[in-house]
Amino acid sequence: MKYIIDSYAWIEYLDGTINGLKVKEVLMQEEAYILILSIAEVISRAARTGKNTDEVYNAISLNSKIINITPELSRDAGILHAEIRKKIKDFGLIDAFILLTARKINAKIITGDKHFRGFKEAILIKN
Repeated sequence: MKYIIDSYAWIEYLDGTINGLKVKEVLMQEEAYILILSIAEVISRAARTGKNTDEVYNAISLNSKIINITPELSRDAGILHAEIRKKIKDFGLIDAFILLTARKINAKIITGDKHFRGFKEAILIKN
């Protein structure tokens, strides 16, 4: 099975939380991906909390495959984002990229982000 690990899940994993242990299980046994935009989110959080950003980047790049953004993916994510925002007013643009990518590669999203609640592609790790 393919899994996209979103920023929320990576942060839990890197912080060593109980929810992060669920992410660790996926990383050890499954095919894990990260969207290139999510790397920036995780690195920003790491820098703001005093973590070594090189170590964080290495952990991500060694444990997952990085998905790049194409112009077509950007177009389609923009359309999906607009559609979802009609129902979920604060749904993030990066979340639309993640959801669309999960649909395109037939993957599940590992997350704790409440915005993904109700999407069949999402597996919520938040207790």
